[in-house]
Amino acid sequence: MHILDKEFTIRTKCVVNATGPYTDTVRQLDDPSLPKICQPSAGVHIVLPDYYSPTNMGLLDPNTSDGRIIFFLPWQKHTLAGTTDTPCELSDFPSPSTEDVDFILGEVKHYLSSDVQVRRGDVLSAWAGIRPLVLNPNKKDTQSIARNHIIHVSDSGLVTIGGGKWTTYRQMAEETVDRCIESANLQPKRGCVTKGLMLNGGEKWTPTSYIRLVQDYGLDTEVAIHLSHTYGDQAYKVADLSSLTGKRWPVIGKRLHEEFPYIEAEISYAIKEYARTAVDILARRTRLSFLNVIAADEALPNIIQIMAKELKWDEEKQKEETDRAKRFLLGEMGLNLKRDMRRDVPINLTREEMSYYMKYFRQIDVKNKGFLTMTDLKRHLQVSNNDISDDEFRILMGEIDQNQNGIIETEEFLQLMSAIKSGAVSTSHFVKAARIDKIKKNPSPERSGGGI
Repeated sequence: MHILDKEFTIRTKCVVNATGPYTDTVRQLDDPSLPKICQPSAGVHIVLPDYYSPTNMGLLDPNTSDGRIIFFLPWQKHTLAGTTDTPCELSDFPSPSTEDVDFILGEVKHYLSSDVQVRRGDVLSAWAGIRPLVLNPNKKDTQSIARNHIIHVSDSGLVTIGGGKWTTYRQMAEETVDRCIESANLQPKRGCVTKGLMLNGGEKWTPTSYIRLVQDYGLDTEVAIHLSHTYGDQAYKVADLSSLTGKRWPVIGKRLHEEFPYIEAEISYAIKEYARTAVDILARRTRLSFLNVIAADEALPNIIQIMAKELKWDEEKQKEETDRAKRFLLGEMGLNLKRDMRRDVPINLTREEMSYYMKYFRQIDVKNKGFLTMTDLKRHLQVSNNDISDDEFRILMGEIDQNQNGIIETEEFLQLMSAIKSGAVSTSHFVKAARIDKIKKNPSPERSGGGI
């Protein structure tokens, strides 16, 4: 067992191999002489702001400039766009590439009005999934990819289910269990009952269930809708775990991040359902890392703090979980890509802009050191924005201090301003908090979405 670092022996009459891209790994543990039937293919997806698509309509083009498929889908008040289809090697930590993100953005431009500038900075998150495309071992033609799922029973009785789609998952499961019954001569007490069976939370749910959460518990309407749609009639159990906000309204439901309806009580509920890692919360029990990787990074310290209290983590365990989650966000969810996009932008400021920003920089650097310390920045922000909290300051510092050395050098400051100008950074907490005015000018013809 991964978390406890223990092994358990489980005896069973039938084993099902439902391991996706690792299908061949398990099949060859059973019989090393078996040929491979899985052809891993990487598919990259990106998440964009909601204005990239209508609220209730998606779009699919099956024939892009190079013959691949592109789609836009409204998802969780954002836009999901993809995808690529590239043969790849197996990896436990697949990551999106700049080339794949650029391809999707390049295709996206063809479907939008001229009012929308496609900018690299609008990519809120990016990830790569590995599709387990499979050949059918039951057919003589060994080169054709199975269009649907395949079920294969080995000589030892290992039942392998491969391929398939989300839209047919229940049917796949039923057929797989039927093959288990057949191959292992099992004697079920009844037939399949999953057709028409509601998911947990669906039995008493109605589209207006969220209203009771608002009226009876004092939850924010957006949060109540989220809880109702996510947990169904189990949303009341999450509400029962919610803490007071200390505000007049909403009464309960502290958010994990101000821009999203996820609340702290969802962590407590997830732990009761055996969530054990910060990545569980960021990627599986919520969709925060998929919707906005920077927001996920900003929410991480609070998530660690709550889980540490509930699960009795010591400081070493907290650091281990933080580091693991950071690696996940950087490598698998596109945080590294976002930082690279910003660093790749050359200093592109005009003489007027350079003069303006350097004057602003020197106003903060009162001792003329050539760099800003945390103390310099905090003092300046407190003068211009008295309401900034320690958490907000940490976020601002992380945004501008790219090399994470605790100081802001002149080049880092100008790099941020250049990235904002080019579109590689679409929004900036620092610029908002520091109240830096944009220089009014005519838009330059080279503005192209940060290099697309």
